[in-house]
Amino acid sequence: MDELIRLKELADRSYNTGQFTFTDFLGMADLSMFYKNEKDFIFAHPTAFGGCEQAERKIIRFGDPDELGYSVDFPISALCIQPLSKKFSDDLNHRDFLGALMNLGIKRELLGDIFVKENEALLFCKESIADFISENLTRVKHTSVKVVQAQDTDAIIAPKKEEKVIQVASGRIDAVIAKVYNLSRQDAIALLPAGLVYLNGMECTENAKALKAGDVIAVRGRGKFEYDRELGLSKKGKLNCVVLIYK
Repeated sequence: MDELIRLKELADRSYNTGQFTFTDFLGMADLSMFYKNEKDFIFAHPTAFGGCEQAERKIIRFGDPDELGYSVDFPISALCIQPLSKKFSDDLNHRDFLGALMNLGIKRELLGDIFVKENEALLFCKESIADFISENLTRVKHTSVKVVQAQDTDAIIAPKKEEKVIQVASGRIDAVIAKVYNLSRQDAIALLPAGLVYLNGMECTENAKALKAGDVIAVRGRGKFEYDRELGLSKKGKLNCVVLIYK
């Protein structure tokens, strides 16, 4: 509720002053809450963006360039965090990079998504903190690193997906989650009311929700996958389908 109040204040400020206003980076839970109440903010023309199409953490901008007569870019910087020596680098993952940034005393809401590939990370962050990170982040785990402005981001952003054929009783979200993560049906069902499952960026609590091709499911603490396509029924009446598991 507090987040909705803050969003309303920013929306009102933009509308009343004729200026753009911006949130910090919002996580999936806050974004899901915003999307569910988006109609309440239409008057301020909100737009969400996280630095790239694949970003999960996003900043909301209030204000319409056509109405205001000018435009302001999202205050987002893209930084590349690179080992000084790849040969002697630790095996670095998302948690390592995030931990190193948090150890600098940076608030999480100033940081967007972190995409990791081959021990390098592409970080989206608020412009206001970019120089501080560039000057002060010198080590991740035991690896010495440098921080530079990102140039070619596509090579790091492109997710690696592993195709997997699964067999389920139906295309319901609980059945598919159970099969993808090797859970019992009951354990999979329990994830939904706990607020741990997101369908196309929206919190999903409906365990009987039928999936369709192209749906992206994120399960907090377990990962993300795409429901790619259905192959038809087996001789025993089970549904064969293909999922793409994000690596």
